[in-house]
Amino acid sequence: MKRSISLRLSAMFAAVSLIVFTLTGAGLFFLMQRQLFNELRETLDTRARIASLIISHAPDVQKWAFVQEKLRDLSPADSRMHYYVEGPDPRFRFGTPIVGKITGDVGPNHVLVRPPGCSYDIITTTFIVPASGDRPQVKLVVGSDCVRTEGMLRRFGIALGVLIALSTIAVALLSRAVTRFGLAPLTRLSREASQLSPLNRRQRLHADELPEELHELTTSFNGALERLDKAYERLESFNADVAHELRTPVSILIGQTQVALTRDRSVEQLQQTLQSNLEEFERLRVIVNDMLFLSRSDRGERATDLTEVSLRSEIERMLDFLEMPLEEAQLRVEVQGEARAWVNTSLIGRAVSNLFVNAIQHSQPGTTLRATVAPQNGHVEIAVSNPGEPLDPVTREHIFDRFYRIQEARSNSHENHGLGLSIVKAVAEMHGGTVFVRSADGVNTFGFSVAVDGVDAPEAPVAGISRQGRAGLPLHVSP
Repeated sequence: MKRSISLRLSAMFAAVSLIVFTLTGAGLFFLMQRQLFNELRETLDTRARIASLIISHAPDVQKWAFVQEKLRDLSPADSRMHYYVEGPDPRFRFGTPIVGKITGDVGPNHVLVRPPGCSYDIITTTFIVPASGDRPQVKLVVGSDCVRTEGMLRRFGIALGVLIALSTIAVALLSRAVTRFGLAPLTRLSREASQLSPLNRRQRLHADELPEELHELTTSFNGALERLDKAYERLESFNADVAHELRTPVSILIGQTQVALTRDRSVEQLQQTLQSNLEEFERLRVIVNDMLFLSRSDRGERATDLTEVSLRSEIERMLDFLEMPLEEAQLRVEVQGEARAWVNTSLIGRAVSNLFVNAIQHSQPGTTLRATVAPQNGHVEIAVSNPGEPLDPVTREHIFDRFYRIQEARSNSHENHGLGLSIVKAVAEMHGGTVFVRSADGVNTFGFSVAVDGVDAPEAPVAGISRQGRAGLPLHVSP
């Protein structure tokens, strides 16, 4: 069941209003109750003082008759006031005692009494009148029923309850309208989001007129759309580049096969055709293996079977395999620096080999290549530098993209299909590092970094992530 934010906010506002109104009403009720009983006590004390004054002026039995008459006059016809005088001498008594259950105190010397069979209380106060003449000391009890006070409080409480209920309902209705108005930008944003179409990937949500809370959300959402758009563009470009790279060897294979089938060929000619086809198949295999390797890297796989090695030794070992290409290109290599790190030696060898191949392809005969190993804050940078024309910013930005080749390399595209530096980037990411390119003073430097301990980068949830000595499955390394 879907929950409405508007209804939830309205209910919350109504609940808060009910609590506030109830507390306010309770406070008003108790304040009024206290005020009414204060006035009732003051009235009762005033009458009690008048009665005690009358009694104090009656020192004998003859004047006591006058006291009784005055006390009867002070008692109203509706019997709201009660006077009772009690003493050891029966001649100096008046009224009937107030009996019942004591229900509470409402102040010093004031007691609430509930007479039997009554639904209301009587508030009483007691005065002691000293002896005078023949009259001994007597106790004066004055009481007043609370019918009107309790009735007024009851009506006031009912009125408060009704007002609280009506006010809560009004707040709920008004808050419903207010929340709808307040959530109007969110409704508009949802409507605008529902209109996003894959046919227009540049479409974005408008965040300029939104409140601050929604502005940040919309900006983040637009950022996600921008990243998705860029990923989609890279995917489109990747698919186009793959089709372009595969089309050339496939076209060559088809053409050579068709030519071979047009007329009879000698065994030697057929062998030459098959040899040429084999070279194209080999090129296809390399491209496919490289694409599969990059695809696994995109899924977040990390290098396994890590071994702590000397990176300088790994570079020198790789130079032994590149001795012939270096001699053919008439290039020398200098290796500088030293550091140790936990790496997959096969992957590192492949990345280093690709850096050297890239340098060989863009270096003039007789120049010197320089390989450096430099520790950098928990990482180790491996770089290969070669003299060459300065690289423009656009080239430096895209040099590690897949199938990207600078103009002078396109003439040699048969051997270079534009994935070498992309593989370097993938190897670096598998080891928790990054790639970099620098161009200054006529020297271009391409390199990558790896984590020293091999655990800096977050590991993907794949089996076999391990160092040497722990169970693990190494990543496949294509030739």
